[in-house]
Amino acid sequence: MTLDWFKSTYSSNGGQCIEVSNSLPGTVPVRDSKDPEGPALAFPVTAWQAFVTAVRSGEFGDV
Repeated sequence: MTLDWFKSTYSSNGGQCIEVSNSLPGTVPVRDSKDPEGPALAFPVTAWQAFVTAVRSGEFGDV
């Protein structure tokens, strides 16, 4: 299966970026944009949503 990957629109070229895919139902694969052939981590959708919510609310400080 080929996954469709994308980066945030906030991502700048050459930055420390991740890419995510929404090609797998119930799972959010995440990889380093600088190493697209490298490993990917896979998170349940609910865990990814909780992480994104925490980042947006500032739970991890200024990121």
